Amino acid sequence: MATSSAWKLEDHPKLPKGKTIALIVLDGWGESAPDQYNCIHNAPTPAMDSLKHGAPDTWTLIKAHGTAVGLPSEDDMGNSEVGHNALGAGRIFAQGAKLCDQALASGKIFQGEGFKYVSESFETNTLHLVGLLSDGGVHSRLDQLQLLIKGSAERGAKRIRVHILTDGRDVLDGSSVGFVETLEADLVTLRENGVDAQIASGGGRMYVTLDRYENDWEVVKRGWDAQVLGEAPHKFKNAVEAVKTLRKEPGANDQYLPPFVIVDDSGKAVGPIVDGDAVVTFNFRADRMVMHAKALEYEDFDKFDRVRFPKIRYAGMLQYDGELKLPSRYLVSPPEIDRTSGEYLAHNGVSTFACSETVKFGHVTFFWNGNRSGYFNEKLEEYVEIPSDSGISFNVQPKMKALEIGEKARDAILSGKFDQVRVNIPNGDMVGHTGDIEATVVACEAADLAVKMIFDAIEQVKGIYVVTADHGNAEDMVKRDKSGKPALDKEGKLQILTSHTLKPVPIAIGGPGLSKGVRFRKDLETPGLANVAATVMNLHGFVAPSDYEPTLIEVVE
Repeated sequence: MATSSAWKLEDHPKLPKGKTIALIVLDGWGESAPDQYNCIHNAPTPAMDSLKHGAPDTWTLIKAHGTAVGLPSEDDMGNSEVGHNALGAGRIFAQGAKLCDQALASGKIFQGEGFKYVSESFETNTLHLVGLLSDGGVHSRLDQLQLLIKGSAERGAKRIRVHILTDGRDVLDGSSVGFVETLEADLVTLRENGVDAQIASGGGRMYVTLDRYENDWEVVKRGWDAQVLGEAPHKFKNAVEAVKTLRKEPGANDQYLPPFVIVDDSGKAVGPIVDGDAVVTFNFRADRMVMHAKALEYEDFDKFDRVRFPKIRYAGMLQYDGELKLPSRYLVSPPEIDRTSGEYLAHNGVSTFACSETVKFGHVTFFWNGNRSGYFNEKLEEYVEIPSDSGISFNVQPKMKALEIGEKARDAILSGKFDQVRVNIPNGDMVGHTGDIEATVVACEAADLAVKMIFDAIEQVKGIYVVTADHGNAEDMVKRDKSGKPALDKEGKLQILTSHTLKPVPIAIGGPGLSKGVRFRKDLETPGLANVAATVMNLHGFVAPSDYEPTLIEVVE
Protein backbone atom coordinates (compact mmCIF):
# COMPACT_ATOMS: atom_id res chain seq x y z
CA MET A 1 0.00 0.00 0.00
CA ALA A 2 1.41 3.36 -0.95
CA THR A 3 1.61 5.84 1.88
CA SER A 4 0.52 9.37 1.07
CA SER A 5 2.04 12.22 3.05
CA ALA A 6 -1.26 12.60 4.89
CA TRP A 7 -0.89 9.08 6.29
CA LYS A 8 2.87 9.02 6.88
CA LEU A 9 3.62 8.72 10.60
CA GLU A 10 6.69 10.44 12.00
CA ASP A 11 9.33 8.14 13.46
CA HIS A 12 9.69 8.27 17.24
CA PRO A 13 13.11 9.74 18.11
CA LYS A 14 13.72 7.47 21.11
CA LEU A 15 11.88 4.24 20.33
CA PRO A 16 12.96 1.70 17.68
CA LYS A 17 10.75 0.03 15.10
CA GLY A 18 10.47 -3.64 14.39
CA LYS A 19 9.56 -5.19 17.73
CA THR A 20 6.62 -7.60 17.76
CA ILE A 21 3.86 -6.22 19.98
CA ALA A 22 1.21 -8.35 21.63
CA LEU A 23 -1.83 -6.23 22.44
CA ILE A 24 -4.11 -8.07 24.87
CA VAL A 25 -7.57 -6.86 25.90
CA LEU A 26 -9.01 -8.71 28.89
CA ASP A 27 -12.74 -8.15 28.57
CA GLY A 28 -14.52 -7.18 31.79
CA TRP A 29 -11.29 -7.00 33.86
CA GLY A 30 -11.43 -4.01 36.19
CA GLU A 31 -9.53 -3.09 39.32
CA SER A 32 -11.29 -3.17 42.68
CA ALA A 33 -10.58 -3.81 46.35
CA PRO A 34 -9.99 -7.49 47.15
CA ASP A 35 -12.91 -9.30 48.77
CA GLN A 36 -14.95 -12.46 48.27
CA TYR A 37 -16.89 -10.88 45.39
CA ASN A 38 -13.78 -9.89 43.44
CA CYS A 39 -13.41 -12.86 41.12
CA ILE A 40 -10.15 -11.60 39.63
CA HIS A 41 -8.60 -11.36 43.09
CA ASN A 42 -9.91 -14.79 44.08
CA ALA A 43 -8.75 -16.54 40.94
CA PRO A 44 -5.19 -17.83 40.51
CA THR A 45 -3.85 -15.20 38.10
CA PRO A 46 -0.05 -15.29 38.43
CA ALA A 47 0.64 -13.74 35.03
CA MET A 48 -1.47 -10.64 35.69
CA ASP A 49 -0.38 -10.47 39.33
CA SER A 50 3.26 -10.35 38.26
CA LEU A 51 2.60 -7.18 36.28
CA LYS A 52 0.80 -5.38 39.08
CA HIS A 53 3.27 -6.19 41.80
CA GLY A 54 6.49 -6.32 39.84
CA ALA A 55 7.06 -2.97 38.18
CA PRO A 56 5.27 0.21 39.30
CA ASP A 57 6.55 2.21 36.32
CA THR A 58 4.94 -0.18 33.84
CA TRP A 59 1.53 -0.84 35.47
CA THR A 60 -1.17 1.76 36.02
CA LEU A 61 -4.91 2.33 35.92
CA ILE A 62 -6.95 4.13 33.25
CA LYS A 63 -10.62 5.13 32.92
CA ALA A 64 -12.97 2.99 30.86
CA HIS A 65 -16.36 4.55 31.49
CA GLY A 66 -18.30 7.81 31.23
CA THR A 67 -16.86 10.77 29.38
CA ALA A 68 -13.53 8.96 28.89
CA VAL A 69 -15.25 6.78 26.27
CA GLY A 70 -17.71 9.34 24.88
CA LEU A 71 -20.70 8.55 27.13
CA PRO A 72 -22.85 11.28 28.64
CA SER A 73 -21.85 11.18 32.32
CA GLU A 74 -19.59 9.55 34.89
CA ASP A 75 -22.56 7.42 35.95
CA ASP A 76 -22.52 5.62 32.58
CA MET A 77 -20.81 2.24 32.57
CA GLY A 78 -18.42 1.58 29.76
CA ASN A 79 -19.06 -1.29 27.39
CA SER A 80 -17.10 -3.36 24.93
CA GLU A 81 -18.16 -1.36 21.87
CA VAL A 82 -17.27 2.11 23.08
CA GLY A 83 -14.22 0.70 24.83
CA HIS A 84 -12.80 -0.80 21.68
CA ASN A 85 -13.76 2.28 19.66
CA ALA A 86 -11.65 4.36 22.04
CA LEU A 87 -8.79 1.85 22.13
CA GLY A 88 -8.55 1.76 18.36
CA ALA A 89 -9.39 5.36 17.47
CA GLY A 90 -7.13 7.16 19.93
CA ARG A 91 -9.69 9.93 20.34
CA ILE A 92 -12.98 10.32 22.21
CA PHE A 93 -16.10 10.38 20.06
CA ALA A 94 -19.62 11.07 21.29
CA GLN A 95 -21.16 7.62 21.48
CA GLY A 96 -24.56 6.04 20.97
CA ALA A 97 -26.36 7.13 24.12
CA LYS A 98 -24.91 10.63 23.99
CA LEU A 99 -25.73 11.08 20.31
CA CYS A 100 -29.32 10.00 20.94
CA ASP A 101 -29.60 12.25 24.02
CA GLN A 102 -28.47 15.22 21.95
CA ALA A 103 -30.84 14.40 19.08
CA LEU A 104 -33.81 13.95 21.44
CA ALA A 105 -33.04 17.06 23.49
CA SER A 106 -32.79 19.25 20.40
CA GLY A 107 -35.70 17.61 18.59
CA LYS A 108 -33.36 16.92 15.69
CA ILE A 109 -34.26 13.23 15.81
CA PHE A 110 -37.79 14.11 14.66
CA GLN A 111 -36.54 16.27 11.79
CA GLY A 112 -34.24 13.70 10.19
CA GLU A 113 -34.88 11.54 7.15
CA GLY A 114 -35.24 8.39 9.24
CA PHE A 115 -38.12 9.68 11.35
CA LYS A 116 -39.79 11.28 8.33
CA TYR A 117 -39.65 7.90 6.62
CA VAL A 118 -41.32 5.93 9.44
CA SER A 119 -43.83 8.71 10.09
CA GLU A 120 -45.36 8.07 6.66
CA SER A 121 -47.09 5.10 8.32
CA PHE A 122 -48.63 7.12 11.16
CA GLU A 123 -51.86 8.12 9.47
CA THR A 124 -53.18 4.67 8.63
CA ASN A 125 -50.87 2.14 10.29
CA THR A 126 -49.05 1.24 13.51
CA LEU A 127 -45.69 2.39 14.88
CA HIS A 128 -43.87 -0.52 16.54
CA LEU A 129 -40.99 0.13 18.94
CA VAL A 130 -38.72 -2.86 19.70
CA GLY A 131 -35.85 -2.94 22.18
CA LEU A 132 -34.40 -3.48 25.64
CA LEU A 133 -36.57 -2.02 28.40
CA SER A 134 -34.01 -0.81 30.92
CA ASP A 135 -32.23 2.20 32.32
CA GLY A 136 -28.87 0.40 32.24
CA GLY A 137 -27.58 2.73 29.53
CA VAL A 138 -25.54 0.03 27.78
CA HIS A 139 -27.93 -0.96 24.99
CA SER A 140 -30.86 1.42 25.51
CA ARG A 141 -32.48 3.71 28.05
CA LEU A 142 -36.05 3.87 29.24
CA ASP A 143 -36.12 7.68 29.26
CA GLN A 144 -35.12 7.75 25.57
CA LEU A 145 -37.95 5.35 24.74
CA GLN A 146 -40.36 7.56 26.67
CA LEU A 147 -39.26 10.66 24.72
CA LEU A 148 -39.48 8.76 21.45
CA ILE A 149 -43.03 7.60 22.20
CA LYS A 150 -44.09 11.08 23.34
CA GLY A 151 -42.53 12.78 20.32
CA SER A 152 -44.07 10.28 17.91
CA ALA A 153 -47.54 10.76 19.40
CA GLU A 154 -47.16 14.53 19.17
CA ARG A 155 -46.23 14.13 15.51
CA GLY A 156 -49.20 12.06 14.46
CA ALA A 157 -48.67 8.47 15.59
CA LYS A 158 -52.20 7.26 16.35
CA ARG A 159 -51.45 3.61 17.06
CA ILE A 160 -48.29 2.57 18.94
CA ARG A 161 -47.14 -0.90 19.97
CA VAL A 162 -44.09 -1.56 22.13
CA HIS A 163 -42.29 -4.92 22.05
CA ILE A 164 -40.25 -5.10 25.24
CA LEU A 165 -37.18 -7.16 26.10
CA THR A 166 -36.41 -7.47 29.80
CA ASP A 167 -32.87 -6.88 31.03
CA GLY A 168 -31.49 -8.20 34.33
CA ARG A 169 -27.96 -8.06 32.92
CA ASP A 170 -27.01 -4.38 32.84
CA VAL A 171 -29.41 -3.75 35.75
CA LEU A 172 -30.56 -5.82 38.69
CA ASP A 173 -32.59 -8.94 38.08
CA GLY A 174 -36.22 -8.25 38.98
CA SER A 175 -36.08 -4.59 38.00
CA SER A 176 -38.10 -5.45 34.88
CA VAL A 177 -41.38 -5.18 36.79
CA GLY A 178 -40.76 -1.55 37.70
CA PHE A 179 -39.74 -0.65 34.15
CA VAL A 180 -42.88 -2.24 32.71
CA GLU A 181 -45.06 -0.45 35.28
CA THR A 182 -43.45 2.88 34.34
CA LEU A 183 -43.99 2.30 30.64
CA GLU A 184 -47.58 1.14 31.18
CA ALA A 185 -48.36 4.34 33.10
CA ASP A 186 -47.12 6.40 30.13
CA LEU A 187 -49.22 4.38 27.71
CA VAL A 188 -52.33 4.79 29.88
CA THR A 189 -51.87 8.57 29.66
CA LEU A 190 -51.57 8.34 25.88
CA ARG A 191 -54.73 6.26 25.66
CA GLU A 192 -56.58 8.84 27.73
CA ASN A 193 -55.49 11.39 25.11
CA GLY A 194 -56.79 9.34 22.19
CA VAL A 195 -53.66 7.43 21.14
CA ASP A 196 -54.07 3.66 20.90
CA ALA A 197 -50.84 2.73 22.69
CA GLN A 198 -50.08 -0.70 24.20
CA ILE A 199 -47.31 -3.16 24.97
CA ALA A 200 -47.69 -5.95 22.40
CA SER A 201 -45.08 -8.59 23.24
CA GLY A 202 -42.02 -9.32 25.31
CA GLY A 203 -39.36 -11.74 26.52
CA GLY A 204 -35.93 -11.87 28.15
CA ARG A 205 -32.98 -10.32 26.33
CA MET A 206 -30.84 -13.48 26.26
CA TYR A 207 -33.68 -15.68 25.02
CA VAL A 208 -35.68 -13.41 22.71
CA THR A 209 -34.46 -11.24 19.77
CA LEU A 210 -31.12 -9.94 21.09
CA ASP A 211 -28.58 -12.51 19.94
CA ARG A 212 -25.36 -11.29 18.37
CA TYR A 213 -22.64 -12.41 15.96
CA GLU A 214 -24.99 -15.08 14.53
CA ASN A 215 -24.46 -17.23 17.60
CA ASP A 216 -28.06 -18.55 17.86
CA TRP A 217 -30.71 -17.58 15.30
CA GLU A 218 -33.39 -19.31 17.39
CA VAL A 219 -33.19 -16.34 19.77
CA VAL A 220 -34.11 -13.99 16.93
CA LYS A 221 -36.82 -16.34 15.68
CA ARG A 222 -38.57 -16.35 19.08
CA GLY A 223 -38.77 -12.58 18.88
CA TRP A 224 -39.95 -12.66 15.26
CA ASP A 225 -42.73 -15.10 16.09
CA ALA A 226 -43.99 -12.89 18.93
CA GLN A 227 -43.51 -9.49 17.31
CA VAL A 228 -44.43 -10.23 13.69
CA LEU A 229 -46.62 -13.34 13.82
CA GLY A 230 -48.22 -12.58 17.19
CA GLU A 231 -47.41 -16.10 18.35
CA ALA A 232 -45.76 -17.15 21.62
CA PRO A 233 -46.14 -19.96 24.16
CA HIS A 234 -47.49 -17.53 26.75
CA LYS A 235 -50.42 -15.12 26.33
CA PHE A 236 -51.48 -12.42 28.77
CA LYS A 237 -53.90 -9.50 28.96
CA ASN A 238 -51.20 -7.08 30.13
CA ALA A 239 -47.41 -6.94 30.35
CA VAL A 240 -47.09 -6.38 34.11
CA GLU A 241 -49.03 -9.58 34.73
CA ALA A 242 -46.88 -11.34 32.09
CA VAL A 243 -43.55 -10.44 33.65
CA LYS A 244 -44.66 -11.06 37.23
CA THR A 245 -46.13 -14.45 36.32
CA LEU A 246 -43.23 -15.67 34.19
CA ARG A 247 -40.69 -14.63 36.81
CA LYS A 248 -42.32 -17.08 39.24
CA GLU A 249 -41.33 -20.05 37.08
CA PRO A 250 -38.50 -22.23 38.53
CA GLY A 251 -35.10 -20.76 37.68
CA ALA A 252 -36.67 -17.78 35.89
CA ASN A 253 -34.96 -14.41 35.67
CA ASP A 254 -35.24 -11.24 33.60
CA GLN A 255 -32.53 -12.26 31.13
CA TYR A 256 -34.20 -15.52 30.13
CA LEU A 257 -37.95 -14.82 30.31
CA PRO A 258 -39.77 -16.84 27.62
CA PRO A 259 -41.53 -14.93 24.84
CA PHE A 260 -45.08 -13.74 25.44
CA VAL A 261 -47.74 -11.82 23.53
CA ILE A 262 -50.46 -9.54 24.81
CA VAL A 263 -53.94 -10.52 23.63
CA ASP A 264 -57.37 -8.87 23.70
CA ASP A 265 -60.53 -10.31 25.26
CA SER A 266 -61.02 -12.59 22.27
CA GLY A 267 -57.51 -14.00 22.57
CA LYS A 268 -56.18 -12.18 19.52
CA ALA A 269 -52.69 -10.65 19.62
CA VAL A 270 -52.97 -6.85 20.01
CA GLY A 271 -49.97 -5.85 17.94
CA PRO A 272 -48.38 -8.09 15.30
CA ILE A 273 -46.30 -6.23 12.71
CA VAL A 274 -48.13 -6.18 9.36
CA ASP A 275 -47.80 -4.63 5.91
CA GLY A 276 -47.65 -0.86 5.98
CA ASP A 277 -46.52 -0.57 9.61
CA ALA A 278 -43.46 1.32 10.82
CA VAL A 279 -40.84 -0.35 13.03
CA VAL A 280 -38.15 1.38 15.09
CA THR A 281 -35.59 -0.64 17.05
CA PHE A 282 -34.68 1.74 19.87
CA ASN A 283 -31.44 0.16 21.11
CA PHE A 284 -28.54 2.51 20.43
CA ARG A 285 -25.85 -0.14 20.85
CA ALA A 286 -25.33 -2.12 17.68
CA ASP A 287 -24.19 -5.63 18.45
CA ARG A 288 -27.48 -7.16 19.59
CA MET A 289 -29.56 -5.46 16.92
CA VAL A 290 -27.78 -6.53 13.72
CA MET A 291 -29.29 -10.01 13.41
CA HIS A 292 -32.81 -8.72 14.10
CA ALA A 293 -32.24 -5.92 11.58
CA LYS A 294 -31.31 -8.48 8.91
CA ALA A 295 -34.57 -10.35 9.55
CA LEU A 296 -36.57 -7.11 9.29
CA GLU A 297 -34.80 -5.77 6.20
CA TYR A 298 -33.37 -8.54 4.01
CA GLU A 299 -35.66 -10.02 1.35
CA ASP A 300 -33.29 -12.93 0.63
CA PHE A 301 -33.16 -14.06 4.26
CA ASP A 302 -32.61 -17.77 4.99
CA LYS A 303 -31.68 -18.09 8.66
CA PHE A 304 -35.15 -19.25 9.69
CA ASP A 305 -38.63 -19.43 8.21
CA ARG A 306 -40.17 -16.01 8.76
CA VAL A 307 -43.56 -17.39 7.56
CA ARG A 308 -44.38 -13.93 6.27
CA PHE A 309 -42.22 -10.90 5.51
CA PRO A 310 -44.29 -7.75 5.99
CA LYS A 311 -43.58 -4.69 3.86
CA ILE A 312 -42.71 -2.17 6.55
CA ARG A 313 -40.94 1.13 7.02
CA TYR A 314 -38.02 0.18 9.28
CA ALA A 315 -35.43 2.39 10.97
CA GLY A 316 -32.90 1.76 13.71
CA MET A 317 -32.20 4.24 16.47
CA LEU A 318 -28.73 4.27 14.88
CA GLN A 319 -27.23 2.46 11.92
CA TYR A 320 -25.98 -0.77 13.45
CA ASP A 321 -23.47 -1.80 10.78
CA GLY A 322 -21.88 0.89 8.66
CA GLU A 323 -20.25 -1.55 6.28
CA LEU A 324 -23.48 -3.46 5.59
CA LYS A 325 -25.47 -0.20 5.64
CA LEU A 326 -27.82 -1.92 8.06
CA PRO A 327 -30.42 -0.76 8.61
CA SER A 328 -30.60 1.46 5.56
CA ARG A 329 -32.66 4.03 7.54
CA TYR A 330 -31.92 5.30 11.03
CA LEU A 331 -33.04 8.08 13.35
CA VAL A 332 -29.63 9.28 14.58
CA SER A 333 -26.45 9.38 12.51
CA PRO A 334 -23.61 7.29 14.03
CA PRO A 335 -20.30 8.76 15.18
CA GLU A 336 -17.99 9.21 12.25
CA ILE A 337 -14.79 7.60 13.49
CA ASP A 338 -12.04 8.23 10.99
CA ARG A 339 -8.26 7.80 10.93
CA THR A 340 -8.09 4.94 13.42
CA SER A 341 -4.74 3.64 14.64
CA GLY A 342 -5.22 0.43 12.67
CA GLU A 343 -5.59 2.36 9.45
CA TYR A 344 -2.51 4.50 10.16
CA LEU A 345 -0.41 1.45 10.99
CA ALA A 346 -1.55 -0.39 7.86
CA HIS A 347 -0.59 2.65 5.75
CA ASN A 348 2.84 2.60 7.39
CA GLY A 349 3.55 -1.05 6.69
CA VAL A 350 2.71 -2.54 10.10
CA SER A 351 1.36 -6.08 9.74
CA THR A 352 -1.42 -7.09 12.12
CA PHE A 353 -3.03 -10.29 13.37
CA ALA A 354 -6.35 -9.93 15.26
CA CYS A 355 -8.19 -12.75 16.98
CA SER A 356 -10.96 -13.53 19.43
CA GLU A 357 -13.87 -15.92 19.71
CA THR A 358 -17.20 -15.11 18.12
CA VAL A 359 -18.72 -13.10 20.99
CA LYS A 360 -15.87 -10.55 20.93
CA PHE A 361 -14.39 -11.00 17.47
CA GLY A 362 -16.10 -7.86 16.20
CA HIS A 363 -14.51 -5.87 18.97
CA VAL A 364 -10.88 -6.41 17.91
CA THR A 365 -11.84 -5.85 14.27
CA PHE A 366 -15.02 -3.88 13.49
CA PHE A 367 -15.17 -1.69 16.62
CA TRP A 368 -11.39 -1.33 16.85
CA ASN A 369 -11.37 -0.02 13.30
CA GLY A 370 -14.00 2.65 13.92
CA ASN A 371 -17.16 0.64 13.17
CA ARG A 372 -15.70 -0.53 9.87
CA SER A 373 -15.82 -4.07 8.52
CA GLY A 374 -13.06 -5.66 6.49
CA TYR A 375 -9.35 -5.09 6.10
CA PHE A 376 -7.42 -1.89 5.47
CA ASN A 377 -4.80 -3.95 3.62
CA GLU A 378 -5.39 -7.68 3.05
CA LYS A 379 -1.67 -8.21 2.45
CA LEU A 380 -0.79 -6.89 5.90
CA GLU A 381 -3.73 -8.04 8.02
CA GLU A 382 -5.20 -11.37 9.11
CA TYR A 383 -8.33 -11.67 11.28
CA VAL A 384 -9.21 -15.02 12.88
CA GLU A 385 -12.53 -15.83 14.54
CA ILE A 386 -12.81 -18.85 16.85
CA PRO A 387 -16.45 -20.05 17.09
CA SER A 388 -17.97 -19.51 20.55
CA ASP A 389 -19.97 -22.16 22.34
CA SER A 390 -23.63 -21.87 21.41
CA GLY A 391 -26.82 -23.04 23.05
CA ILE A 392 -25.43 -22.83 26.59
CA SER A 393 -24.92 -20.14 29.19
CA PHE A 394 -21.29 -19.10 29.44
CA ASN A 395 -20.96 -20.21 33.07
CA VAL A 396 -21.44 -23.82 31.90
CA GLN A 397 -18.10 -23.64 30.03
CA PRO A 398 -16.38 -20.73 31.82
CA LYS A 399 -12.99 -21.36 30.22
CA MET A 400 -14.69 -20.47 26.92
CA LYS A 401 -12.08 -20.31 24.13
CA ALA A 402 -9.37 -18.53 26.11
CA LEU A 403 -6.70 -21.16 25.55
CA GLU A 404 -7.51 -21.42 21.85
CA ILE A 405 -7.14 -17.64 21.55
CA GLY A 406 -3.84 -17.86 23.43
CA GLU A 407 -2.62 -20.59 21.09
CA LYS A 408 -3.56 -18.63 17.95
CA ALA A 409 -1.80 -15.54 19.32
CA ARG A 410 1.26 -17.57 20.29
CA ASP A 411 1.52 -19.12 16.83
CA ALA A 412 1.06 -15.74 15.16
CA ILE A 413 3.84 -14.23 17.30
CA LEU A 414 6.24 -17.09 16.68
CA SER A 415 5.52 -17.07 12.93
CA GLY A 416 7.42 -13.82 12.58
CA LYS A 417 4.83 -12.59 10.06
CA PHE A 418 3.21 -9.93 12.23
CA ASP A 419 4.32 -6.70 13.86
CA GLN A 420 1.19 -6.58 16.03
CA VAL A 421 -0.86 -9.46 17.44
CA ARG A 422 -4.13 -8.18 18.91
CA VAL A 423 -6.57 -10.32 20.91
CA ASN A 424 -9.64 -10.03 23.09
CA ILE A 425 -10.05 -12.63 25.85
CA PRO A 426 -13.77 -12.47 26.73
CA ASN A 427 -14.08 -14.67 29.84
CA GLY A 428 -14.25 -12.08 32.61
CA ASP A 429 -17.09 -10.25 30.88
CA MET A 430 -19.19 -13.02 29.40
CA VAL A 431 -19.10 -15.28 32.45
CA GLY A 432 -19.34 -12.30 34.79
CA HIS A 433 -22.64 -11.39 33.13
CA THR A 434 -24.13 -14.69 34.29
CA GLY A 435 -23.74 -13.71 37.96
CA ASP A 436 -22.11 -17.06 38.73
CA ILE A 437 -19.25 -16.16 41.07
CA GLU A 438 -17.59 -19.59 41.13
CA ALA A 439 -17.68 -19.87 37.35
CA THR A 440 -16.30 -16.34 36.97
CA VAL A 441 -13.30 -17.28 39.13
CA VAL A 442 -12.64 -20.19 36.75
CA ALA A 443 -13.07 -17.80 33.81
CA CYS A 444 -10.46 -15.39 35.17
CA GLU A 445 -7.99 -18.21 35.75
CA ALA A 446 -8.43 -19.36 32.15
CA ALA A 447 -7.89 -15.81 30.86
CA ASP A 448 -4.66 -15.56 32.87
CA LEU A 449 -3.40 -18.84 31.41
CA ALA A 450 -3.95 -17.41 27.93
CA VAL A 451 -2.05 -14.27 28.90
CA LYS A 452 0.85 -16.40 30.14
CA MET A 453 0.93 -18.28 26.85
CA ILE A 454 1.21 -14.98 24.96
CA PHE A 455 3.86 -13.63 27.35
CA ASP A 456 6.00 -16.73 26.79
CA ALA A 457 5.84 -16.24 23.03
CA ILE A 458 6.77 -12.57 23.34
CA GLU A 459 9.74 -13.61 25.49
CA GLN A 460 10.95 -15.94 22.73
CA VAL A 461 10.83 -13.28 20.00
CA LYS A 462 12.13 -10.53 22.30
CA GLY A 463 8.99 -8.51 21.77
CA ILE A 464 6.73 -6.21 23.78
CA TYR A 465 3.37 -6.80 25.44
CA VAL A 466 0.59 -4.34 26.24
CA VAL A 467 -2.19 -5.69 28.46
CA THR A 468 -5.35 -3.75 29.27
CA ALA A 469 -9.14 -4.12 29.47
CA ASP A 470 -12.16 -2.47 27.90
CA HIS A 471 -14.28 -2.06 31.08
CA GLY A 472 -14.86 -3.67 34.46
CA ASN A 473 -17.11 -6.59 35.40
CA ALA A 474 -15.51 -9.61 37.08
CA GLU A 475 -13.77 -7.55 39.77
CA ASP A 476 -17.04 -6.80 41.59
CA MET A 477 -19.94 -9.23 41.42
CA VAL A 478 -22.25 -7.73 44.04
CA LYS A 479 -24.38 -4.62 44.20
CA ARG A 480 -23.27 -2.28 46.97
CA ASP A 481 -25.02 0.22 49.19
CA LYS A 482 -23.90 3.82 49.62
CA SER A 483 -21.31 2.79 52.20
CA GLY A 484 -19.81 0.23 49.83
CA LYS A 485 -21.09 -2.82 51.66
CA PRO A 486 -22.82 -5.66 49.78
CA ALA A 487 -26.50 -4.82 49.30
CA LEU A 488 -29.35 -7.15 50.23
CA ASP A 489 -32.83 -7.33 48.74
CA LYS A 490 -36.10 -7.16 50.69
CA GLU A 491 -35.82 -10.85 51.50
CA GLY A 492 -32.30 -10.46 52.88
CA LYS A 493 -30.64 -12.12 49.90
CA LEU A 494 -27.41 -10.85 48.39
CA GLN A 495 -27.95 -8.77 45.25
CA ILE A 496 -25.61 -10.24 42.65
CA LEU A 497 -24.24 -7.74 40.11
CA THR A 498 -24.26 -8.96 36.51
CA SER A 499 -23.51 -5.64 34.83
CA HIS A 500 -20.33 -3.84 33.91
CA THR A 501 -18.85 -1.55 36.56
CA LEU A 502 -17.53 1.99 36.89
CA LYS A 503 -14.10 0.77 37.99
CA PRO A 504 -10.85 1.72 36.25
CA VAL A 505 -8.96 -0.92 34.31
CA PRO A 506 -5.29 -1.84 34.41
CA ILE A 507 -2.76 -1.34 31.67
CA ALA A 508 0.70 -2.85 31.73
CA ILE A 509 3.64 -2.84 29.34
CA GLY A 510 6.73 -5.03 29.31
CA GLY A 511 8.71 -7.71 27.55
CA PRO A 512 12.36 -8.00 26.55
CA GLY A 513 11.85 -5.66 23.59
CA LEU A 514 10.73 -2.72 25.73
CA SER A 515 13.40 -0.04 25.56
CA LYS A 516 15.15 0.91 28.79
CA GLY A 517 13.76 4.03 30.38
CA VAL A 518 10.21 3.57 29.07
CA ARG A 519 7.70 4.19 31.85
CA PHE A 520 4.17 5.43 32.36
CA ARG A 521 3.83 9.18 32.66
CA LYS A 522 2.71 10.66 35.94
CA ASP A 523 1.52 14.01 34.53
CA LEU A 524 -1.73 12.87 32.87
CA GLU A 525 -4.65 13.82 35.11
CA THR A 526 -7.29 11.31 34.01
CA PRO A 527 -5.93 9.02 31.29
CA GLY A 528 -8.39 6.65 29.65
CA LEU A 529 -8.72 4.01 26.98
CA ALA A 530 -8.29 6.54 24.18
CA ASN A 531 -4.70 7.14 25.35
CA VAL A 532 -3.76 3.57 24.48
CA ALA A 533 -3.62 4.08 20.70
CA ALA A 534 -0.86 6.70 20.81
CA THR A 535 0.99 4.52 23.32
CA VAL A 536 0.94 1.52 21.00
CA MET A 537 1.97 3.67 18.04
CA ASN A 538 4.99 4.81 20.09
CA LEU A 539 5.93 1.23 20.87
CA HIS A 540 5.84 0.50 17.13
CA GLY A 541 8.36 3.32 16.70
CA PHE A 542 6.01 6.09 15.55
CA VAL A 543 4.68 9.36 16.89
CA ALA A 544 0.87 9.47 16.92
CA PRO A 545 -1.09 12.15 15.04
CA SER A 546 -1.25 15.40 16.97
CA ASP A 547 -5.00 15.24 17.59
CA TYR A 548 -4.82 11.83 19.28
CA GLU A 549 -5.15 11.62 23.03
CA PRO A 550 -1.61 11.84 24.48
CA THR A 551 0.56 8.77 24.93
CA LEU A 552 0.74 7.11 28.33
CA ILE A 553 4.49 6.59 28.15
CA GLU A 554 7.66 8.61 28.29
CA VAL A 555 11.32 7.68 27.79
CA VAL A 556 13.60 8.63 30.66
CA GLU A 557 17.33 8.75 29.90
